[in-house]
Amino acid sequence: MKFLDVAKVYASSGSGGNGCIAFRREKFIEYGGPYGGDGDRGGDVWAEAVDNLNTLIDYRFQQHVKAKNGGGGKGKVMTGANGDDAIMKVPVGTQIYEEDGETLIADLAENGARVKLLSGGNGGFGNAHFKSATNQAPRHANPGQPGEEKILILKLKLIADAGLIGMPNAGKSTFLARVSAARPKIADYPFTTLDPQLGVVKIDENDFVLADLPGLIEGAHEGVGLGDRFLGHAERCGAILHLVDGTGSAIAKTYKTIRRELEAYGHGLGDKHEIVALNKIDAIPPAELTKKRKALEKASGAKVFVLSGVSGKGVPDILRALARQISERRAERAERAQARSSNPRIFDATPRLSLRDAAKAKRLAKAEKLALESTDNVKGPDVKAKLTKAKLRGKVTSARRTPKKAAR
Repeated sequence: MKFLDVAKVYASSGSGGNGCIAFRREKFIEYGGPYGGDGDRGGDVWAEAVDNLNTLIDYRFQQHVKAKNGGGGKGKVMTGANGDDAIMKVPVGTQIYEEDGETLIADLAENGARVKLLSGGNGGFGNAHFKSATNQAPRHANPGQPGEEKILILKLKLIADAGLIGMPNAGKSTFLARVSAARPKIADYPFTTLDPQLGVVKIDENDFVLADLPGLIEGAHEGVGLGDRFLGHAERCGAILHLVDGTGSAIAKTYKTIRRELEAYGHGLGDKHEIVALNKIDAIPPAELTKKRKALEKASGAKVFVLSGVSGKGVPDILRALARQISERRAERAERAQARSSNPRIFDATPRLSLRDAAKAKRLAKAEKLALESTDNVKGPDVKAKLTKAKLRGKVTSARRTPKKAAR
């Protein structure tokens, strides 16, 4: 399956159904009156993260996502059917942006996370909604509200605990094949890895996910080589393993080139904890190895591990160092999650009212206000009790008529 981490999708929600114009015509019923029902809501557009996907290749061939329209109203005051929602299944770690590719809408970093992207239109009122004492045969109905349309940019950032970075032919794919069951392509020419590769690593009592990213060269942030867009998959990593080819001549220069590319990319990659390792030590004489290791330690300012991805020498020490860093990051995330759960944010989860419910709520509020004004203006407990009962039944009389009835 081809790996795709960026996709462009045209999404649209469903329009609301139109209201119906109908009249009741039955035998022995002289004045049937209006009988048209309301249209119902159109479908919404949702995005949901699932764990059985690892690429956005589905949206390379399905670029249009559209929810169903709401059903129109019918006679006998029948409301139309709700429009079906459109659910976009995306891999865990997908970020959804506006058309500009910079305005973040949602970050689906957990399995099962859902977000509503577009809301369907409300349905229109049928002519039965407009009947009144002064308009007993309305001959008009409302059309349904149109749905929303939007162009979305999907960007996948793999969920990995550690990331492998380095120059092309630094031995990253060989290292991944040595420590995990992954089988990436390995060859003796640059840019063998064209797409990120994942592998599960187990060392002692710990296990973590390791991501092999395509190689970087000088000027990658300007588009040289494969560019730096694959570095986005390292943003979620708890640690970075920087492999340096020990058979090269300019070890310090190679290390500084990769560091400059990380700083130029930004997004916090330059601040992540980095483990530096000198690879291919089986092809370096011992005297030259000591010299190169000291030069790399001076350039990086940190301890440098030595290893051979082919023979496996020095690999367990590096994996244990990675496991310690990943365990610390996991503990920090758990503390932050616990702090958020102890101080939860308050979200307004009130569902949006339809036109019918909004009109009904407005009438009830007006009736309650009128009842309170009438109660304040009328003296006597009997009148107040009657008004309270009328308010509970939803049949509140006007303020001008109530005092006259009370007086009689």
